[in-house]
Amino acid sequence: MLCWRKWTYSVAKRKQTITNGKWYFKASSTDNRQKIVIIKNNKEKYKITNLCKTLKVARSTFYYQLKSNKLSQAQHIDNTIISIFLKSRKNYGTRKIKVMLAQQNIILSRIKISQIMQKYNLISNYTKIKYKHHNNKDITYKYNNLLNQDFDNYKLHEVVVSDLTYVWINNQWYYVCLLIDLFNREIISYDVSSHKDAKLVESTFNKLNFSLENIKIFHTDQESEFNNSTIYKLLTKNNVQKSYSKPGYLYDNAVAESTYKILKTELVKNKKFKSIEEFKLELFDYVNWYNNTRIHSKLNYLSPIQYKNLYSI
Repeated sequence: MLCWRKWTYSVAKRKQTITNGKWYFKASSTDNRQKIVIIKNNKEKYKITNLCKTLKVARSTFYYQLKSNKLSQAQHIDNTIISIFLKSRKNYGTRKIKVMLAQQNIILSRIKISQIMQKYNLISNYTKIKYKHHNNKDITYKYNNLLNQDFDNYKLHEVVVSDLTYVWINNQWYYVCLLIDLFNREIISYDVSSHKDAKLVESTFNKLNFSLENIKIFHTDQESEFNNSTIYKLLTKNNVQKSYSKPGYLYDNAVAESTYKILKTELVKNKKFKSIEEFKLELFDYVNWYNNTRIHSKLNYLSPIQYKNLYSI
């Protein structure tokens, strides 16, 4: 019989009995799994070395089994997160998954859940794709704002504003350039490219259905696609003055910012374009509707074309 402190390990056919307030186990017939459970349950009270020696279990066996159990538990948690995510139709993020885990008595931080989701490439439908910003190495900051946030009371084609936006199409970023006439907020030209550069702006100008010389002022922010020698030469050749927003002042180009926001909300949001050809077709249809049908509060609730037909000289 093996005695140790108040505990005596002895006797009988894998059965536990109590005699005089003492627990008895038959060490020789108790399998390793039961022994390891006993060690695990008592390792806070006694040294693992002594428990292993008393129950005749190698320490390496105990630690190996302990590690295996942890790995098994970790895999169970991983599988549970995968199951919750798929049952949510790929809509749940870390916040909701954390709540669902808690309902199953699994407490994890959102950081840990995020790590597991990344491990299995579980991307929620609500996850925003990060846009990769481009370095503007060739930019030369020249503050020369000819508008000073005055966007009204100009003649047809007198002042044109522009900006660029980006659209995620078939696992690739594409860029949209619009030219907007301040006279009637009409989109007078547009183009799409896989490159965010001066060539996109230049090609948009080339698609105008009137002479570039009719434009007196071209106003944009100071991004490199507008602030470069290619655009300088094009504008100078056609006697067009260049006007820039002050860096960081979105209101300096408010009409362009507003038009792009409308475009993203009404055309792009919640839509998945399978190809650039599909997007160009949708964009063509949208610009036609925007210019001819969509009413604007700034234009007395007329469309840009209706306003131009009534008030242009």
